[in-house]
Amino acid sequence: MAFADNLKNLPSAAHLAAIDLLDAAGECVATIENKPGQAGSLTLYAAMAAKHGAITPAAAQEALALYAEHTEDARLHPGKHPNIDRLLTLLAQGQTLSVRQHAA
Repeated sequence: MAFADNLKNLPSAAHLAAIDLLDAAGECVATIENKPGQAGSLTLYAAMAAKHGAITPAAAQEALALYAEHTEDARLHPGKHPNIDRLLTLLAQGQTLSVRQHAA
């Protein structure tokens, strides 16, 4: 399935303005906002955090599958899809990021 189709099967993130991704020290390493160009990633990251309790290596693996065609594009063009690049790095390094939500 394509990424757009996969998004239809995830819970809505309309209640969120943004999420912060926090490293093991609690420092914010990234923010994903609910705006054009990021709303799909916000929905996907929020769903993975709800399912896995954080963005764990298992969550990253599942998210990469759901990003579908964009995952291969990210592998071929590092930097083009920073939210996917982050998942690839987490998976390779076995890291986990916690998620802090900001209500809309």
